[in-house]
Amino acid sequence: MLRRPTQRLYHIATVPDWDQAQRDGEYRTSTRGRSLSDEGFIHASTAAQLLPVANAVYQDEPENLVLLELDPGRIGAGIRYEQVPGWADPFPHIYGPLEAAAVVQAVPLERDAAGSFRWPAGLARP
Repeated sequence: MLRRPTQRLYHIATVPDWDQAQRDGEYRTSTRGRSLSDEGFIHASTAAQLLPVANAVYQDEPENLVLLELDPGRIGAGIRYEQVPGWADPFPHIYGPLEAAAVVQAVPLERDAAGSFRWPAGLARP
């Protein structure tokens, strides 16, 4: 379903990918080593989906992850909420490049003492 969300969306990126996006003015990584052209869209999450996704998909990633907080009103590409097998709620997918200006803030994705990801201290929780 194509709709324009009003609440913030989130994307987990590597520091090098985000650094490149800032130089280029747009972000083109879909997820873990896959580009927008490989996947056809950029994976995003709602606030409620963020930590379950981080802990399920990125647990083995080194400490170079950054959480991008996205303002959907600044995203020029279409956003579709689509069902993903094994997950209860549909996920927002961005069908085009993500403008660097759509990123409200980028903060390190932090882990707790047990190694699980936790909500970043520098990011307001919706």
